[in-house]
Amino acid sequence: MSKKWKYTLYGSGIAILTLGVCFTIQSQLGTSPFDALLVGLAKNIGLTVGSWEIITSFIIIFCNAFMARKRPAFLGLLTAFVTGVCIDVWLFLLGDIVHPTHFVSKVICLAMGLLIIGLGSAVYLQAKFAPNPIDFSMLIIRDVTGKSIMFSKTLIYLVFLALAFIFSGPIGVGTVLTVILGGPILNYFMALIENKLVHAQQPHYPPSL
Repeated sequence: MSKKWKYTLYGSGIAILTLGVCFTIQSQLGTSPFDALLVGLAKNIGLTVGSWEIITSFIIIFCNAFMARKRPAFLGLLTAFVTGVCIDVWLFLLGDIVHPTHFVSKVICLAMGLLIIGLGSAVYLQAKFAPNPIDFSMLIIRDVTGKSIMFSKTLIYLVFLALAFIFSGPIGVGTVLTVILGGPILNYFMALIENKLVHAQQPHYPPSL
């Protein structure tokens, strides 16, 4: 994969992913445990949701380094910075536009958010560049505990869920659906994007006369 393709997938994937995060936040039905923590911190302490994305990721990077007994992987902070900026931009642009008031419209907003997050994550992960610090956390916990990746993911979700509860983050049915449906939606879009990329990178010859 060329660098141009890699950076295009990286940037566009994060832009799409954060658009989905904006939809889940605006749905008022609950977000992922991590996003719920960010919103709770922004409401109770100050700063923006995107700012807390960067700050918490910075802390997670040092926690990862401590658990793995390695140097901090500061490259992951680049993804946190881009993600944080994009979240704030989307919330600024769509905060007053995407504001559902009825239950049905909130459900539609949440569903759109989950699908867009899955698509954006699939595109971003194809770049295989500067992974999110939370992804590193799952791998490190798996290696340290000797448990499965599902155990690591569940443990991280529980930690963020507890913190989000403490800071009064938006926890609700959307949080449960994010945990349950996030994986299957991501797997669907990963397979779809991979097939599209393979097809796009194959040489196309003109039809013979």
